[in-house]
Amino acid sequence: MRLLILICTCLFIFSCSSVKNESTVLTNQESTSATSSLYDFTVKDIEGQDFNFQSLKGKKIMIVNTASKCGLTPQYKDLQSLYTQYQDKGFVIIGFPANNFLAQEPGPDEKIAAFCEKNYGVTFPMMSKISVKGKEIHPIYEFLTQKDKNGLLDSDVKWNFQKYLINEEGQLEKVILPKTNPKDPEIIKWIES
Repeated sequence: MRLLILICTCLFIFSCSSVKNESTVLTNQESTSATSSLYDFTVKDIEGQDFNFQSLKGKKIMIVNTASKCGLTPQYKDLQSLYTQYQDKGFVIIGFPANNFLAQEPGPDEKIAAFCEKNYGVTFPMMSKISVKGKEIHPIYEFLTQKDKNGLLDSDVKWNFQKYLINEEGQLEKVILPKTNPKDPEIIKWIES
């Protein structure tokens, strides 16, 4: 039994470590009314300061859970490139480090911030490390993953680098699965629309 669990874990890690340009998107166009908005949230940024999502009103937002020791970590490069290209056009990326998947984000906020800057030149806003699933799930991820809160759909955070696309009114519009590259045509089309 242990061998089976070990084999399954290795297969899952291997499948997550090879970045593929798949464009899997979860959407539900039938329901658009939400019980709350992203603008209802204030969180701590990676330096411990309050970050109020009200400050992003009128912008398109990508929220992504990140990790420093994942096969998908190189997505930081394309996230930063995307942010640089569109930050002056009403688009922002918000990173939420999370240690929910095989302990791939074990360090404290200071170490995460230094890693992101040194290795990928990250300038998009990074928040303090949170939990994106389970009993300790942060309220903002409850909003992102629960239809009764976001008005669109229920979703599970499948792995590091899952992307949530929020429209200019603070409402969830799409969920992009982790292996999808941040510069996928589906995402670019959404930003530019």
